[in-house]
Amino acid sequence: MGKNPRKYKFNRHKLAKKEREQVTGRVQMTREGFIFVIVEGREDDIFVKAAKTRNALNGDIVRVSITREAKKGQRCEGEVIEIVERSRKPFVGILHFAGGSAWVLMQSKNMPYDIEVDAKAALNAEGKSGQKVSAVVDYWSRKDSNPMGHIVDILGDPGLNETEMHAILAEFGLPYKFPSEVESAADSISRNIGKAELKGREDFRNTFTFTIDPADAKDFDDALSFRRLENGNYEVGVHIADVSHYVLPDSPVDREARERGTSVYLVDRTVPMLPDSLCNKLCSLSPGEDKLTFSCIFEITSDAKIADFRIRKTVINSNARLDYEQAQAIIDARKGESELEQAILILNGLALEFREKRFKMGAINFERPEMKVEVDSEGHPVRIYQKMSTEANNLIEEFMLLANRTVAEFIASNGRMNGKASSKAKAFIYRIHDEPNLAKLAVLRSFAASYGYKTKEMDNGRAASKELRRLLAVSQGKPENAALANIALRAMAKAVYSPDNIGHYGLAFRFYTHFTSPIRRYPDTLVHRMLGAYLDGAGSWNREVLAKECEHASERESIAADAERTSIKYKLVEYMQDKVGQEFDGAVSGMTEWGMYVEIDPTKIEGMVPLREIRSDFYEFDENRYRLVGRRTHRKIRLGDPVRIRVKNANLEQRLLDFELIEKDIL
Repeated sequence: MGKNPRKYKFNRHKLAKKEREQVTGRVQMTREGFIFVIVEGREDDIFVKAAKTRNALNGDIVRVSITREAKKGQRCEGEVIEIVERSRKPFVGILHFAGGSAWVLMQSKNMPYDIEVDAKAALNAEGKSGQKVSAVVDYWSRKDSNPMGHIVDILGDPGLNETEMHAILAEFGLPYKFPSEVESAADSISRNIGKAELKGREDFRNTFTFTIDPADAKDFDDALSFRRLENGNYEVGVHIADVSHYVLPDSPVDREARERGTSVYLVDRTVPMLPDSLCNKLCSLSPGEDKLTFSCIFEITSDAKIADFRIRKTVINSNARLDYEQAQAIIDARKGESELEQAILILNGLALEFREKRFKMGAINFERPEMKVEVDSEGHPVRIYQKMSTEANNLIEEFMLLANRTVAEFIASNGRMNGKASSKAKAFIYRIHDEPNLAKLAVLRSFAASYGYKTKEMDNGRAASKELRRLLAVSQGKPENAALANIALRAMAKAVYSPDNIGHYGLAFRFYTHFTSPIRRYPDTLVHRMLGAYLDGAGSWNREVLAKECEHASERESIAADAERTSIKYKLVEYMQDKVGQEFDGAVSGMTEWGMYVEIDPTKIEGMVPLREIRSDFYEFDENRYRLVGRRTHRKIRLGDPVRIRVKNANLEQRLLDFELIEKDIL
């Protein structure tokens, strides 16, 4: 049979022990007790039966022996042979005392086992039966029926908004308050801006400057300045809060910011990366106050060409603070009567040119509707609405993209800005986005063909971007557009941080970094530090150290995004609780071998119809064509198909919505 079982990937049979491949990955557990092991670099995960998990739990790092290779339409299977590292992420459950014992009872979809905890310790922590708590598993010997652990935090009474939001943060290992020593360290940072602080900085305090942010924003980390030059060109400054001036390496604030990695945006709150005294006060570019900034200053022609640029430490004093709605009103009115109105109209014209050029170069725009949840003063959801992106949003986006791209190219080209990477370039943090999965794009072509769309071969990234843009454009406004966009998104790689620059596929940039949001993203703060040091002639950072920083930052970003999605999901299920039994129109948004997902109109709230509960036929999932096929009737349900559903159940604890298909619509 040979030494490499991978060559028999589609010949599914049991492997002899000596031929079994061993891999290491992270556990994703199910409520039923079986697990999937996700291995970095491996496209498909590994299925492990509940009896073969060796007491591994969700989030654990395990070594797996592959017992059966995959067959087309079936998963690769394995068994856990070692728990390499127990996850230190807490599980959230309900505290229960029984006799002299205490338990944390699980209701999670990825934790099927209750955790036994020390009753005395639980009582000392003022725990009471029925409260929601977070607990960490310390050990689980194979002879014990349940894992043993300890309580990390008493979260409060179930159902209360504060309890549930803290529970989500606890579930992802995210803090909801700063340690007192970090708060004290932040409060002690000098607010003085004197001669020492201004030394070496270019002064923009007399140049017209403004910020545009969401109406409810408290931290303003970017501002734009604008003035006309004598030669007819425009000078545009992209000014970013100089967080690195205040947050020094390895200080208490810096260590905490690095650990957090990013601010986290739950439905009803922001969990900031930096303490309030920094993010909302000292570093925030509030109008009428002198602020220290790090800036990219561009000379731009009237036809949106970059004639020159410079990168400088600066000081600004913002003249005005606008929200996006106010800025859009100026764009719509097109009067240009004041200095502010003229600046915004000219900058918007330049941004439109930048945007058009970017898409011509191959950038891809997946215009999926972004749904927002409005909550009342007690955190209860009262409205689901679509967030609309306007020209004002695009204005700010394009200038931030320009600054990020310019900083990255400046370092990568060793200051030459010739579009080529230099072998002498110093180590740096890049924001990279790899080319899409070509096999998944082939599936997209097949799916598009079922709707009558003809697409050319997408056998490389450049060809793919051109065809994707065309396909999404010609399907715009049609029912299948969302399904096509969804499949295309699934083919895309994930953007991450790395010292190895491969470019940013989605934006069509050869060089890209994150420079413009140091208040809420730690990699931006590191980029400021490196950029400042390199401008002063410092030697290159250690590449291995930088690689670890990038890996950590990417991981923290992913965790924060998961927590944000979970908070939204919780509120959507809460919103639907009083709608059980009601009927809605919707569209098929996803499929698995066990269920069909439906997004209902107009809120785009998603729930699942279990396939076993569709009474008219037994439907099987055709993964290659993204469709369900009735075994008896051969009827087909495709992604994007309109359906009508009835809300069957809204499980708030597990954040799950169950729908029932009203089958007359597909007969």
